[in-house]
Amino acid sequence: MVIDLACGLGANLRALAPVLGGAQHWRLVDHDPALLAALPQVLAEWARRSGYRFLRSGGGGDEQALHLTGPGFRARVVCQRADLAQGLAGLDVGERPLITASALLDLVSAAWLQALLHQARAAHAAVLFSLSVDGRTAWDPADPDDALVHGLFSQHQRRDKGFGPALGPAAPAAALQQLASTGHDTWQACSDWVIDGASAPRMQQALIDGMADAALEQHPAAHDTVQSWRLRRTAAIDGGRLRVGHVDLLATPAQGLGAPGR
Repeated sequence: MVIDLACGLGANLRALAPVLGGAQHWRLVDHDPALLAALPQVLAEWARRSGYRFLRSGGGGDEQALHLTGPGFRARVVCQRADLAQGLAGLDVGERPLITASALLDLVSAAWLQALLHQARAAHAAVLFSLSVDGRTAWDPADPDDALVHGLFSQHQRRDKGFGPALGPAAPAAALQQLASTGHDTWQACSDWVIDGASAPRMQQALIDGMADAALEQHPAAHDTVQSWRLRRTAAIDGGRLRVGHVDLLATPAQGLGAPGR
């Protein structure tokens, strides 16, 4: 069983199912009914492009199962709507699952993460958390106000996102510490975003605007400085490169599933 928390449009499944291989059972969990409704079409299109087989079975909603078959793997997929911010009581993880999530840890609180990892320990679960921001942000070329804007942005990341005070860039370190306390062996690797303005100007512009808007919301008195930074960064997109630090984290029960060497 693979349980994907805050699954969105199934990016984790699409990345992992062909790699895991064999017979798989996925449960995709998300609070947004529009995303869950769109998943069958997204997975069907992915399967078509990849040369995989896609089938549906059962009724609608949570009872519907999706089936994907490709070289060396077959996956049965069910969707579950759940508001994870309201707690984990309704999350039945079964026994020895893989619990995975992408770009989620920095949004949750330390208490929420602790509850999830204790549940993982009780189920003898392995966990795979990908794309957790760790606070490393670097522009090339640098701007004198990068540190100010990034500092305010980091403070904004720690606001309550619905799960309590967010861990923000402290999430990977907090997860490692808590996993050690729950008896997991851990492995981590950097999975940084590197956005070149010449090849991905829209993405870089979106990050510039997102950082500036968050900084202004965090500290409105810095309006002039932040807006000037936004204008300079926008004007320099063609020659600018941004690295945003992310960490992928894998953990297995110490006496449980095997894993590659450190």
